[in-house]
Amino acid sequence: MSRRSDLDDLYDLLDCLEANVGGKRRLRDCTGYMNWPERGVYFFFTEETRDSTGQLRLTRVGTHAVSSGSGTSLWNRLRTHRGANRGSYEGGGNHRGSVFRKHVGRAMIERDGLHDEYPHWGEGSSADRERRLAELDHEHRVSEYIRDLPFLWVAVDDEPGPQSDRAYIERNAIALASNYRKETIDPQSDSWLGRNSPHEKITDSGLWNVDHVEEECDPAFLDRLAAAVSETSAP
Repeated sequence: MSRRSDLDDLYDLLDCLEANVGGKRRLRDCTGYMNWPERGVYFFFTEETRDSTGQLRLTRVGTHAVSSGSGTSLWNRLRTHRGANRGSYEGGGNHRGSVFRKHVGRAMIERDGLHDEYPHWGEGSSADRERRLAELDHEHRVSEYIRDLPFLWVAVDDEPGPQSDRAYIERNAIALASNYRKETIDPQSDSWLGRNSPHEKITDSGLWNVDHVEEECDPAFLDRLAAAVSETSAP
């Protein structure tokens, strides 16, 4: 089977998933009180569409708890990407705890020439209160962007670890959707924010991912994803 055919199969499964959960969500409308599965894989989309089908183009795939013993839940990971709804950093977030936020924020800095305003963006795994408050306006911008992206999730409740089914689905979905050093399928538009990223793997892959974008896909992952889709329902 060709990569294009496998990619069509992936999008067909995502359409089935959308029907099962009652439609795509946006993080601006989500709370922890929804009945999220404990573990799963998430799929974010851009408002751009695939040339061949009109389906929204996949733009990020992610999971959580891929280290043995990790207790991070699916909602905790999504909430970190969403950012804070209250407290000192209300409306913002912590990009040092979310590589998704870090990449989006860096692309905005490149696009808008904000290097002088945010010279320490992405530095370190933590920052003191003074630096976080200095970066808060930009964290707001990142939150606004990510909270408005449509997304889906699939329940895959296996044990944490690098050999988990979640890691397997994530890795291969990224490899399949990525255009990095491959035939370009479903090209990103010139206006897609990721085009401004300093990371070649983001600009060329069409995804807000850098891990696994250069890998080849194992099409067998589609069978595991199909089984998970059939077991996933609305929260």
